[in-house]
Formats: sequence, structure tokens, C-alpha cells
Amino acid sequence: MRRTRLLRQCAAGTVVASALLSPSGAQSAQPPAGRLTDLVNPFIGTQNEGNTFPGATVPFGMVQFSPDTGHGTGYDYSQHRIRGFSLTHLSGVGCAIGGDLPVLPTTGDVTQTDYSKYAVDFDHSEEQAGPGYYRVGLGNGVKAELTATARTGVQRYTFPATSKAQVLLNAGQALHKNVTSKVEILGDRTVRTSITGSGFCGGSRPYTVYTVTRFSRPFTAHGTWYQDSITPGATKSAGPGHNGAYVTFDTTGNHTVEATTALSYVDAHGADANLAAASHGSFDDIREAARSAWEKRLAHVSVQGGSVTLHTTFYSALYRSFLAPNTGSDADGRYRGWDQHVHQAKGFTYYQNWSLWDTYRTQVQLLSLLAPREARDMAISVLRIAAQGGWLPKWGYATIETNVMSGDPVTPFLTHAYQQGLLKGYEEQAYRALKKNADGVPPADSMYTGREANREYIAKGFAPYIKDRPHTKPGDTDYHHGGSVTLEYALSDAMLAQMARSLGHDADAARYAARSRNYRNVFDRTTGFFRGRDASGAFTQPADPAARGAFHEGTAWQYQWLVPQDMRGVIGLIGGDRAADNRLDAFFAYDQLLKDPAKTTREIWGHGPYAYYGSDKYNPQNEPDLTAPYTYLWTGRPWKTTDVVHAALTLFTDGPTGMTGNDDLGTMSAWEVLSSIGIYPIQPGYPTWGLTTPVFDRVHLLLDRRYYPGGGVTITAPGTSDGNRYIQGVRVDGEDYGRTYITSDTLRRTSRLDFTVGARPSGWGTGRGEAPPTLR
Repeated sequence: MRRTRLLRQCAAGTVVASALLSPSGAQSAQPPAGRLTDLVNPFIGTQNEGNTFPGATVPFGMVQFSPDTGHGTGYDYSQHRIRGFSLTHLSGVGCAIGGDLPVLPTTGDVTQTDYSKYAVDFDHSEEQAGPGYYRVGLGNGVKAELTATARTGVQRYTFPATSKAQVLLNAGQALHKNVTSKVEILGDRTVRTSITGSGFCGGSRPYTVYTVTRFSRPFTAHGTWYQDSITPGATKSAGPGHNGAYVTFDTTGNHTVEATTALSYVDAHGADANLAAASHGSFDDIREAARSAWEKRLAHVSVQGGSVTLHTTFYSALYRSFLAPNTGSDADGRYRGWDQHVHQAKGFTYYQNWSLWDTYRTQVQLLSLLAPREARDMAISVLRIAAQGGWLPKWGYATIETNVMSGDPVTPFLTHAYQQGLLKGYEEQAYRALKKNADGVPPADSMYTGREANREYIAKGFAPYIKDRPHTKPGDTDYHHGGSVTLEYALSDAMLAQMARSLGHDADAARYAARSRNYRNVFDRTTGFFRGRDASGAFTQPADPAARGAFHEGTAWQYQWLVPQDMRGVIGLIGGDRAADNRLDAFFAYDQLLKDPAKTTREIWGHGPYAYYGSDKYNPQNEPDLTAPYTYLWTGRPWKTTDVVHAALTLFTDGPTGMTGNDDLGTMSAWEVLSSIGIYPIQPGYPTWGLTTPVFDRVHLLLDRRYYPGGGVTITAPGTSDGNRYIQGVRVDGEDYGRTYITSDTLRRTSRLDFTVGARPSGWGTGRGEAPPTLR
């Protein structure tokens, strides 16, 4: 049901919202309690391939309990049938994975075993969601409610009066490819399953999850199915294909059935332990605990000024930024490592699910600011992967490497953690793992690809573009993207050089710093753009820099700015500041942007979430050029960064289509959050934050004193607006500050960052010495 919301403006200017959000994107308003969770709309990004999910979870939880409607990644707002509520989802990924154990309440006899056939209609007017809670009225008369703890999904179903209230537990179908599954009914309250699946973006090694579901009251009948055969009274079923169980309740008196499902990636004992450790209060108590966990997490950022819609999109993006990585260890600390053995996490929480090609650019940095304890544990978890599996990951899901995407994203992930002080006690262990990764290639019999083109890159100074080279392992191959891979390797070398120098490994630092200039080896002076080169060294990328070729999910136009370690060098290759500034203006359609930002951002910049190629313009719907708007900081035109960033922020809206492409485990959401508050990580893997005008009058970041001794930073920009957006000056703790960037060390010592804004560009930040640094 779409709810009417009454708006209220606090005297301080802070707007918040009341009631759960319906998917309509209706404006939210301020409740008496002023809860930040009421500003979050989980339906944002659920249509047009944002691929978010609206269901119940807690920050970084193992369980994401959410409806599946038939879309490859779970839920699509444009679809109107629910196949089940499953336990595992990744927010914003572009390929099918997860969706384990879809559970569906229904009535009448069980006659179908394929969830595409027994799916139930629903209407969005009967659907609501908020952080930690989801509710929907199904077309069969059942009201379904979901909430979650870190390792369990909790469900409450309100049935009509019937002697055949059914709950279907489908172990044989999911979003991923099913390998095999097993279901077992224990007594009259419990169902246990194990589910083995694979298949992410073309295939991966299998992984197994274990579940146990305990109902609040005894069921009156039960049965299992295998393939198309349904066996009433049976208690076990196993094998590949359709496989599941159903349990029956009499709801002629008591209409409510509740159940808790625990998940483990270790074994059945782990699922039992997670169930025992979970809260055993009422459904409403657990729902409130989940909401409180989100309220505490969101309270790390408070904002004032701006519209109600702006607050909704901002806090919804902040919410999505805290959805992953996900808890991987059980309540007893056990976890299954990438060597497929069981290990014990002592003194930290083990995390999993690593979309590193995406998150190393934005979300990693945001978590290091707002969730440094968890970010430290995440970095330690990646080091455990290296210690137990032999190599650092690229794109990990659960207990396996998928090898999805390309380049070397784990290096800036870990070097950023090091630069933020998150690896104290692990510095040399991290460096050894990174050095092995930077200088080697995983063996053919391992599941890792690592820096697959490293031999050629080290010997020749570039990763070759070999278009038709066969895949040797599941996932992507770096050889199919030699142009962008050379840039990614060089970026990672630059960040590793800084870490090596800081640790006193001077010879290594010099070697990696020299390799960080390898981007020059794929620059074609005849076209003025980067191009792919084949194994002989000849340029093979089409001469048209907008054409598809050696660049992963992008064009040479979009990748030309992915050299944050040496933007001055790139500007020199292009022809100097004026030439680079002109090219940036063409890239962003800057003159048109000033005249009609809405048309430019929606019709000229992007043409769809998967329209990667054939464009000479900025693509705000994918990762390769996320940092590009900040390139103006190097050309001495910081006001243009503000123009472009503020225009791009309008692409984030408060309805189901309010995402710019796949969210990719919070990457795009973190871009929105960081760009909105005026500090952005312009050199991923190194602690440099570019400055631009915040969209709020005041932002306060509540920071962990263990890492930020002051306990917080207040960022102000009084009067900021569309017509009053240009920086006139910046003050850091009352002192004039002329640089267009700030470092993490400065942030640690700073309590206030104050922007003075005006209606016209100023001379602030235009001097050569005020641009971000070159890393050497």
C-alpha cells in the first residue's frame, strides 16, 4: 500500500522520514522519533538492472532474506510473481549467484515442484520494506513477513483459515546452477538441507551451503519431492535437479506460522550452532533488533540541508554500502577456507564475497572511514585466503574463486587498508602476499588466475591483447582485455610501490614504481589514446577509441583517465593542460551539461546498464571511469569537477530505477555517498581524497577513535545548492586550505572541513601546486 507521508522540517534543517517505504518511491517524511532507517528505500535499484534486493538483512550479514521473482539475480520490480524467499543475495551483481533455499507459503495441495510454475502473484501495493524487514501480501491470501539476524532468516506467515497451509522448501532450485542437494525432515518442526551450486558469469567451482529450519509449532503433515515426483510422508530426498520438502499446518484456529532458518558454509553442525546462537525473541523483537543495528550503522553519518528526496537517496545509498562483504564464519568462529578445510577465526570475523574489481574504487574507502573494525577484519580475511588457498583473490564468492573481471584489484584493496592503518600486526604478511601476486602467476592446477598476463607484462611492459585466446579456467581472462589490464596492473604496481617504500623495501619500491609507468607502453601517439597491443607489440585495438576491443567493459575514451598514480604524465601525453581540459570537456559534453544537465546525463552520457562500448562519453553506469570527473583537479579546473559530479548525482533517484547500472556490492552507492559529502578517493590504494562541494549544508562523520583520535569530522558548506555550488575557499580547522585534496593523515587530525561556496567559479585550487600528487 502506498502510504501518505506528512512532511516536517526540523528547526535545525534536518529532514527524516516516517513509515516503511513502498516501492513507489513516494517521498519520505520526518517521523517524531527521527529514525534514519525510515529514510532508506530498499526498492531503489530493483529495476533496470540495478540488481539490488528489497529483502531483510543486517549490516554485512551472512543472510539476505529476499523474494525472487524470476530475474537472474533475484528480484525485479517489473515482475509480478514470487517464486520464493531465498537466503542469499548479492546486491547489484550482474550475474546469477545465490538464491539458496527459496521458501514459499501457499495453500491447498502440493502439485508442482518447479518454482517457476508454483510461483504466486503479488501486487506492489501490498509490498513494503525497510532495513531488516520485508512484507508482502501474496495473491494466495498469505501475508509473508521477513526479518534477519547475522546468520539466520526469520519468517512469519499469516495464512487464511485452512487445513492445508503449506510451506515449500526448495533445495533444488536457486539463482545459481544446482549441482546437487539433499533435504531431510526431522521430527515435526525441523527441516535440514545441504545445497551445492556453481555458475557465476559463465561458471565456477562448486560450493556448498547448509541450512536448518525450525518452525514455531508442529506441522500436521509433510512430504518431499524429487524432479516431478511428490511423495507424501517421505522425510528424505537427494540428488541433482528439482528437490525439496513441504510441511503442512492447520490454520483454521491459529493463522500464524513462524520459522527461523540458519545458514552455514561449514557444515550441518555450523547451521545448528548458528540457529542456537540466534536471538530467540519474538518476530517483532528480532525485527526491532535488526532495525536498531541499521540505525546504529547509519548514524555514523548525519546530514543537514537538502530536500527530502536527497536524504532518501543518500541514506539508501549508505545502507547499500554496508551490505557486503558478508559474514562467512559461524557463531563458533569456524569457517571454510579456500583450501576447502575448516579453520577457526580467532579474534576477528571472517568475511567473504569479494567484488574487488568494483569495490576497490569506492566502497573499500568508505568502509575504512565508517566501519574500520569491520574493514580490518575484511582485510585479514583476504590474507587468510592467500595463506590457505595459496594466492590472493580477484572475485571471490563464498569459498571459491570465480575469476570474474580482470586486472589486479586486490592490490589497491590491501594497500588502502595498509595506508589507513588497518593492517597493524599484519604488514609484512600482507606485503609478502602482494609481492607474490605482483611478480608471479598462479599455476595451471590452481583455481586462481591472478595476474594472468604477468609474464608478458613484466618482460615486455604490457599485457598483450589476444582476442581469441581460449579460457584456461572459469571466469574472465586478462588476455582478452590487454589494454585495460595493462592500466590496472600499472595502477596496482604504483600502490604497491608506496607500501614497499613505507615498509623499507626500497629496491622493490623502485621496481614497482618503474612498472607503474607501463601505462605509457599502450599509448599510441598517432591516435592520442591508449590501445591494445598483440604479443608482437603491434597495436591491434581498433584505431577508433570508442570501438570495442582491448578494454574491459569500456572504451579507450573511458579508460584514458585510469592512471591516478600519474595524471600529470597522462596530461603530458595528451598535449598539456589545455588539450587535456578540452578532451575532458568533450568527454563529459561539458557545454551541453551546463545548458541541460538532465538531458546530458540521461541521453548523452549513458545508454543502458550494459552499453559499455561504442561511446566517446562518460559512462556513469559502470566502474572504469568513476574517478574521471575528478581529473579536472589535475588540470586546474576544480569547478568543473563540481559541475560534473553534481550532475551525475542527479542520476540517483528514490524509485526502483534510481541506480546507475549494477550497484556491484555497494560500489555505485559508495560513489554517491562520498561524492555527496565532498571527499572522494581519487587514487585508489593510496590515502588521497579529492575535494568537491558537498550537496549538504552540514555533514558529520562519526569515526572510530581507535583510527581517528578526534572521533569525528564535521564538513560544512552553508548555502550549497544547484545555483550556489562553486568552492570559493576551504578551511581545515579554521586555517585556509588551498589544495584540491586531503590525505587520510590530515583527516585523522581534523575536526572541521569548511567549504565556502558561491554562484561563480573562483581561483581556489587552480594552482599547479594545489593539484593531487603524482606517485613515484
